[in-house]
Amino acid sequence: MSPLQTVSKITENGIDVGNYYDKYNSTNVIARYLTRGFEKALLKYVEQIHPHSIHEVGCGEGFWVLKWKELYGNDFQSTGSDFSQKVIEIARKNAKVRHASPDIFQTDSVYDLTDSPHADLLLCSEVLEHLDSPEQALLRLAEKATKYVIISVPNEPIWRVCNMMRFKYLKDLGNTPGHIQHWSRKQIAKLVGNYFQIIDICSPLPWTMLLCEKKL
Repeated sequence: MSPLQTVSKITENGIDVGNYYDKYNSTNVIARYLTRGFEKALLKYVEQIHPHSIHEVGCGEGFWVLKWKELYGNDFQSTGSDFSQKVIEIARKNAKVRHASPDIFQTDSVYDLTDSPHADLLLCSEVLEHLDSPEQALLRLAEKATKYVIISVPNEPIWRVCNMMRFKYLKDLGNTPGHIQHWSRKQIAKLVGNYFQIIDICSPLPWTMLLCEKKL
């Protein structure tokens, strides 16, 4: 199956969007190993809770939204949203390539989610570290969630150490451009725990991933 189209770093409304590094299409052996670890952890959580529908907040070019379609069939409700209109345009093109409806993708900010459909599982992967107000985003996710939420962020300072080991962003001490929030596993668990009941936490190098449930 041909790789999905991705967006290199661009600026939209004064905000950097797109990929500084395309981990899903990388040919680097180490990058592919780390990405497989992330995918394995995410798939394990999804299989554990068996959702009937998934909505990805900050879906980018649609890799995971279309992955769920591939795994569970086109009738499975898998949708995605992103604040970037340019990125959503690419996601819709990718949907057509994979014979899915482009309407499964829509423009919607994590701070709003007014037009995003309700789903058994909300996925918010590698989004919070880019936000000025992650607390506001978590509050909106908690309001929107019906049952489960999976959140992942870079595990700091391990993330920056890994970048420096591959001689990336050395003048910024390994910080990926656009990452304005930084959490260790303990710190992100404390923050997320203010909004959700945490079921499990894992650390697929170099990320932290949390499986959460809506608080009653």
